[in-house]
Amino acid sequence: MSYRLLVVEDEKWVRTALRKVIGKVDLPVHVEHEAANGMEALDWLRAHDADLVLTDIRMPVMDGLTLLEELGASECGADAVIVSGHDDFQYAQQAMRKGAFDYLLKPVEKEELEACLSGWIAKRQQAGRSGGTAAPETVDVRELSPVEQIIHYIKSNREYDLSSAEAADRVHLNPSYFSKLFRQTTGMTFTDYVTSMRMQEAAGLLQRTSLRVTEIAERLRFKDPAYFANTFKKTIGHSPSEYRKHHRHSL
Repeated sequence: MSYRLLVVEDEKWVRTALRKVIGKVDLPVHVEHEAANGMEALDWLRAHDADLVLTDIRMPVMDGLTLLEELGASECGADAVIVSGHDDFQYAQQAMRKGAFDYLLKPVEKEELEACLSGWIAKRQQAGRSGGTAAPETVDVRELSPVEQIIHYIKSNREYDLSSAEAADRVHLNPSYFSKLFRQTTGMTFTDYVTSMRMQEAAGLLQRTSLRVTEIAERLRFKDPAYFANTFKKTIGHSPSEYRKHHRHSL
């Protein structure tokens, strides 16, 4: 068995150096993919699998500590090791509190990386023997109500452009009945509920990333950034820039 590693680092030459060092260790590991920041890593992990994420701390868009939080909240099952040039114990403390397996300083030496990976593999294998690395339990949508199935589908695939009629068709219900059932279940119309989901994701991106408002609008499939900003203010109560100013996490 070969363990899959995801390298997350904004400087390409550092990613290249890490890949070379990883290739020299005498362990069953390989670099499955590289990403330039936490957001790219999360996007890739939505459709792919990794066993271990090696991530820098200071990166644009989404930093490594925020990525650790997102990994902890997700069901991807990947562990994480922080790789940083900042010899700062506070960073190490934060990383370990957020679930990092280890903290390595750049430049990463072969012996240090090999020791870290050996310990991680041993822990992984021990957890496997005790049943601790079972794949995250997937949701059996057949056990969900039609409304819950649609909400799960939208959240999993970020299908914010899905119409009420298309949603009804997915769960084999009459559109009129589906709309009535959805409102009875959630207390909101289908359109308002999806808009709320969309704006909550926007709020999270404003807090956790340095993406521009226009980039967030594009990511959430708004063709008009001004319309996105107006919708956000109407839903959340503040403009995107005001919200970021008051709620943004330090990056």
